[in-house]
Amino acid sequence: MAMAVQPVAHAAGSRKEARARVWLRPGSGRIVVNEREVETYFSTAALQQAVRRPLAVAGAEGRFDVVAHVDGGGVRGQAGAVRHALARALLLVDEGLRGALRKEGLLTRDPRMKERKKYGRKRARKGFQYSKR
Repeated sequence: MAMAVQPVAHAAGSRKEARARVWLRPGSGRIVVNEREVETYFSTAALQQAVRRPLAVAGAEGRFDVVAHVDGGGVRGQAGAVRHALARALLLVDEGLRGALRKEGLLTRDPRMKERKKYGRKRARKGFQYSKR
């Protein structure tokens, strides 16, 4: 990855099993995820909006180019990880955004994870069907 313009900020974020690294550079507002445009990587409008949410809260749409590398998890988890990393990177650019980003819940890492399967059960909580006769 050739970096023509020095990054302003670099941050990491996570959600479920997904991990994302984000670089912010001064630019025109282009968002690239795993070397693809955000519209092609995240196909639904809700996921695209989730990724752009930190920029909207910070009022920084069109000020930064965002380059994100994300792996692990599913598409929703990856969108959440990019959102988390982007919020953290914006915080490195301007510490004054902490209140607004915190109020929207963008700086909090979502702690919910998949519950592990237990022995003697079909899944994490579902048991086998009881048969009386």
